[in-house]
Amino acid sequence: MATLEDWTLWIHIAAGVVAVAAGAGAIATTKGGRRHRFAGRAFVRSMAVVVVTVFALLAVAPSAFRVFLALVAVFSGYLAFSGYRALSRKRPSDDAHAVDWTAATGVVVACLALGGWGVVRLADGDAFGAVMGVFGAIGVGFGVADARSFRAAEGHGKWRVAHLQRMLGAFVATVSAVSAVNLTPALGVLAWLWPTIAGVPVIAYYSRAYSRSP
Repeated sequence: MATLEDWTLWIHIAAGVVAVAAGAGAIATTKGGRRHRFAGRAFVRSMAVVVVTVFALLAVAPSAFRVFLALVAVFSGYLAFSGYRALSRKRPSDDAHAVDWTAATGVVVACLALGGWGVVRLADGDAFGAVMGVFGAIGVGFGVADARSFRAAEGHGKWRVAHLQRMLGAFVATVSAVSAVNLTPALGVLAWLWPTIAGVPVIAYYSRAYSRSP
């Protein structure tokens, strides 16, 4: 008979599959179009389920690896959340709200813990610490950048780039998790990192392209 943990894990896996499919759909469709918005909403909602179920799995059966997954879920969930929230700051009068500040603070704290943990593991000779360090550094970078833009009230002028960067970043993080589950026996640590290695140049390219858009 299936246990609560089994059901939670199945829901988590299903939400991850939906997130990858919806993220790919959002990337492939015309930006701002009906299908793009539909896929984007499906991506954000499925990412929310992914985050909630990770914490549920941690509560049901705590382990060091599930703590790691929870910290990564905060990182990837924040990227999806902040990418969605960037759409609410299109006009000069649209300031960041308390929920934006809270989320940015939370991801910085979580990713400082993640990165610090990674440094400790690297010092002990564990190559997996590199994964933790990379994700931690990226999460801190996004959280600090967002807090600075909130403080300077600059988000309205850069919402397209912010939306694109964070949604693509969240998609890369989701692909990383799927890759790790399926490819770690063959690729080791690289199973976690190849989507980031491949995705960062793509994010940089589209960021430059959209920053020149009117």
